[in-house]
Amino acid sequence: MTKWNPTQYERFIKDRTQPAIDLANRLETLNPDNILDLGCGPGNSTKVLKDKYPNSHIIGADNSEDMLKKAMELYPYIEFIKLDANGDLNDISEKFDIVFSNACIQWLPNHRELLPKLMTLLKPNGILAIQIPIQREHPVHIIINQLSENQNWNGKIVPRQYNNLTTEEYFDVLSHISSDFEVWETTYCHRMPSYESIIEWYKGTGLRPYLEQLSESDANEFVNDVYKELQQRYQVQNNGEILFRFPRLFFIVKNNY
Repeated sequence: MTKWNPTQYERFIKDRTQPAIDLANRLETLNPDNILDLGCGPGNSTKVLKDKYPNSHIIGADNSEDMLKKAMELYPYIEFIKLDANGDLNDISEKFDIVFSNACIQWLPNHRELLPKLMTLLKPNGILAIQIPIQREHPVHIIINQLSENQNWNGKIVPRQYNNLTTEEYFDVLSHISSDFEVWETTYCHRMPSYESIIEWYKGTGLRPYLEQLSESDANEFVNDVYKELQQRYQVQNNGEILFRFPRLFFIVKNNY
């Protein structure tokens, strides 16, 4: 099981939180009674929801004990629970006005089955709000996967399969579970000070499943290979920074069936 590191994840917490802010800002629900934040991590997205809806009962849920411990330390006034969204959804008896998830479900398989299950957690006219990275279009994800499949690494690393559907496929899934939904894409242009900073960003997320399969020396060598590819794919701007584009997919779905 992949182990999350809250400290590593928090190194870029402002940039990681902005999509949650943007998604929450699109919510038009007035005075929801209760909200579930699925895959809350260290609680940054849950706080966004609490700031928007201070009078609502909000639950942050995650399957990482380390992330939950950090969330409870930072936001003791919010309720957090341990939940494996890949297997425990049937155990949730409560129905919610909003089920919110920021950069979580890309770790879960079978989205054609997952999304209808998430809809069952909603009250009538409840809202499902999701944000996920568009991994197939992201150069760093492409670099990592290509490296893991080359002759130097294909005997040591099992490449990670993309769980995400295409935007068109998500559209078709959503059209079967609701007649009231919206889908949009946003590419964030992060200002990164160095190639090393991009590596550190990914050590907190996308690189973890690969590095955990390797010895320490092999992990360092793999990171070095990723670094070399980053130098080929990303140019340094005139001020010395790197323009780090990060495409993300959003959708908001109303439970009206």
